[in-house]
Amino acid sequence: MAIESRNDRRVKRHERVRKNVYGTPERPRLCVYRSNKNISVQIIDDVNGVTLASASSLDKELKSEIAYGGNKEAAKKVGEAIGKRALEKGIETVCFDRGGFLYHGRVKELADGARSAGLKF
Repeated sequence: MAIESRNDRRVKRHERVRKNVYGTPERPRLCVYRSNKNISVQIIDDVNGVTLASASSLDKELKSEIAYGGNKEAAKKVGEAIGKRALEKGIETVCFDRGGFLYHGRVKELADGARSAGLKF
């Protein structure tokens, strides 16, 4: 039997969570992905299968402000950016999908940044 990697365990957690966390047009899903060097987030309507808004530490307008995409400061700026983009599209409330990652560090900073920009979850 092969040794299960850390990412395999994260994917299993994410699949378990996704059974219950579901984005609707009224309350879409805020989905977080964190890699070692960057962080990205999408607002997804699962009913229609559409991404409504997204932000990443690789975006052109954020890349100039962010020196390194893999730290808490970058995560906070990405959270603020997704909050602004969501409010521009008329999205105020979302359900938070942490993607199997622990809710601390960069994931928590991203969530705090999105809340400070006006998103409710």
